[in-house]
Amino acid sequence: MASITLKNLPDALYERLKAAAQAHHRSINSELIHCLEKVLKPRPASSEERLERLRRVRPDIPPSTVSPEEIQQAIDEGRP
Repeated sequence: MASITLKNLPDALYERLKAAAQAHHRSINSELIHCLEKVLKPRPASSEERLERLRRVRPDIPPSTVSPEEIQQAIDEGRP
């Protein structure tokens, strides 16, 4: 596993990290790993979030890009 050294960590941030570690019964190192995983790991989008993203993107797609027939063909090919 890799190691990392943090330099110039503000005292107030260190105290918050320390308090969070104590509250979660973790070491400061484990709490920091948990925080990094929470922020950096991709989380699965809900179906509502995906649909909203598609609705935002759809107006930018020219209608001639894919025909309804091509869509139906793709749907049919995906089914047994």
